[in-house]
Amino acid sequence: MNIVYLNGVFQPASEARISVFDRGFLFGDSVYEVIPFYQGVGFRLEAHLERLRHSLRAVRIHTELDWHDILQELVAQNGGGNMSVYLQVSRGDVGERSHDFDEAMAPTVFACCQPIANIYTAGTAKVQPIKAIVTADVRGHRCDIKSTCLQSNIMVLQQARSQGASEALQVRDGLLTEGTSSNLYVVRQNVIYTPKLSSEILGGITRQLVLELADEHGIQYQETDIDYEQLLDADEVWISSSTRAVVPVVEVDGEIIGDGEPGPLWAKMFQLFIDFHHTLMTGRGDG
Repeated sequence: MNIVYLNGVFQPASEARISVFDRGFLFGDSVYEVIPFYQGVGFRLEAHLERLRHSLRAVRIHTELDWHDILQELVAQNGGGNMSVYLQVSRGDVGERSHDFDEAMAPTVFACCQPIANIYTAGTAKVQPIKAIVTADVRGHRCDIKSTCLQSNIMVLQQARSQGASEALQVRDGLLTEGTSSNLYVVRQNVIYTPKLSSEILGGITRQLVLELADEHGIQYQETDIDYEQLLDADEVWISSSTRAVVPVVEVDGEIIGDGEPGPLWAKMFQLFIDFHHTLMTGRGDG
């Protein structure tokens, strides 16, 4: 049975209900996180929750809940194992459609989960490289807020899929920002380059880990501007997200990246992820 959490109650998904006047439904006035759990252990759980708190502060939604207990219990009630947990907090419902809001209103808190594969047990040979396209970044200027207003992301991802690609890399004012649900990296001469953080880029949890692992293992990296020509001239291109880890991109807009195969620095980084994951799952790390 699919169990969800809604406003303090764990219940079957078929029984969960929200008001038609909930602001998350009417306006997308809500924020969210997606957090992988492997064998009941949250992947960088506290970092995900701190990003949630950042989003909540930015949009002035106020709630104080024990997120750890809620999510652990939700995973347990759905059988444990490897789960992707979706957590959404909307501003709530005042019983009518109105743009105005009262900061004291009670938010609507919803969470659900679904099984995911343990990508870290497959090894580099099992990871499928992807193709991507580049599109204009037509989102707003507060992409650091993980908002549920994802229509622009959805439309450009659909455009990518209609062209036989798996991701759309977005460009604003001539510079690459990020994918529809991923951060971007290019590799040239064994140096990792990734767009520097700003309000127009979501600070990815896996992005943070990539840079930490690079630092720990003597891999050079720079947070810098990346333009379209630099993307196509790269030796390697990667994307990352918490549910996909680090994925090699071997073709962009029909142009082959490098030799068209996952590169050696990507393989090294993916192995570092496998080692990190093993440490986490055996209880020797804090995630």
